[in-house]
Amino acid sequence: MKRFVLFSTVIVFLVLFSPSAFSQKGGVSIGVVDIETIVKSMPEAENADKTIKDVGLKYRDSLQSIEKEYVAKMEEFDKQKGMMTPEQQKKDQDNLRAIQVKYQQFQEEKFGVQGEIAQMREKLLEPIRAKVRAAIETVAKEEKLNFVFDKGSSALLYSEEKADITYRVIDKIKRGDK
Repeated sequence: MKRFVLFSTVIVFLVLFSPSAFSQKGGVSIGVVDIETIVKSMPEAENADKTIKDVGLKYRDSLQSIEKEYVAKMEEFDKQKGMMTPEQQKKDQDNLRAIQVKYQQFQEEKFGVQGEIAQMREKLLEPIRAKVRAAIETVAKEEKLNFVFDKGSSALLYSEEKADITYRVIDKIKRGDK
């Protein structure tokens, strides 16, 4: 993220202080939006957040249930360990490990990076992000803004196509120019 902010800042300075920026009528114009405020104003974002929280609570309850099962079996094992045969101790320890594995798998399946909650979040939030991006682009063009940044994170949310110098930089690198 820091890299992106640094890159965005460098691009803005390059555009702001390039000779073509001064020759343009009116120079460079920059807009700022507060994404957090925009999203909070959208009912569909509120509904998505509620859905994700509700499912998350349901899964947390399931995790707590598995944890309680583990604690109860562990206490029982500790109490009876002295009276068990080595085979029975091993069997009970294997059962305890199986509960731990079940807990970890459930946690990863539901809350992990690729888990069900993450997938649900992406599915519910992508249309909201697209709607916000489209609105930002429309307003930026109407207001004749060259760049729009997020007030809270300084992330670049919109830039004019003509400001993209990617291929000029690649060409410069390939030619070995300094």
